[in-house]
Amino acid sequence: MMPDSASSSKAPLLILGLGLLIGLVSGAVVFFGLPILPALSGLSQSNPTGPTSTPAPAAVAGAPAPDFTLKDLSGNDVTLSSLKGQVVLVNFWATWCSPCRFEMPAIQQRYEALKDQGLTVLAVDADEPIEDIAPFINAYQLTFTVLLDPSATVNDLYRIRGYPTTFFVDREGMINKLHLGPLTEAQLDGYLKDLGIEQ
Repeated sequence: MMPDSASSSKAPLLILGLGLLIGLVSGAVVFFGLPILPALSGLSQSNPTGPTSTPAPAAVAGAPAPDFTLKDLSGNDVTLSSLKGQVVLVNFWATWCSPCRFEMPAIQQRYEALKDQGLTVLAVDADEPIEDIAPFINAYQLTFTVLLDPSATVNDLYRIRGYPTTFFVDREGMINKLHLGPLTEAQLDGYLKDLGIEQ
C-alpha cells in the first residue's frame, strides 16, 4: 500500500505550528510576567490571613479596595484602610519580573514628584525573601513603601494572576482603576490625573 502523501506532508506543518505556539507563549510570559498563583480559596476581606466561609469581594474598579495589613522592610505594620484621604497606588510585583523593572522608575519618579499632593505607593512583593528584595530596592533607589506578603496572602486576596498588576485607590478607599501589565508613563499620568493628582 502506498503511504498517504497528504498525511506525511502535514507532519512538518504540525511541528512548525506547535513550535510557533510555544514561542508565542514563552514571549508572553517574558513580557507580561508569569501567572503563578493558585486560585483564591475562601479568604475574607476582614481576615486576609485565614480561610473563612465567606470569600472576599473581588478587587475590581468601582468596589472598595479589600483591606490588608502587611509589614514593610523595617518590620512596621502598614494597613491600607489607614491611608484613606490619600490616593494609593497598590502595585503587585516581583524582582524576577522584567515588566516590573520597566515600570519602577516611572512609579518612583511620580511618587517623589506627587507625594505632597497625597500620592502613596504600596509595592506588594510576590512572597520573596527580603534578601532578594533589598538589592532590587537599592538598584532602583526606591523610596516608596515596599511590603512583604508571606505566603502571597494579599496577592490571593486581590486575585493576582500576573505581574505587574496595579490598583489605583481613591481617597475614599474605592478602586478607581485596575491595570494589568507594565504601566507606561502616559498611562500612569492619565490614571493619576483622573484621581486629581498631576505634575
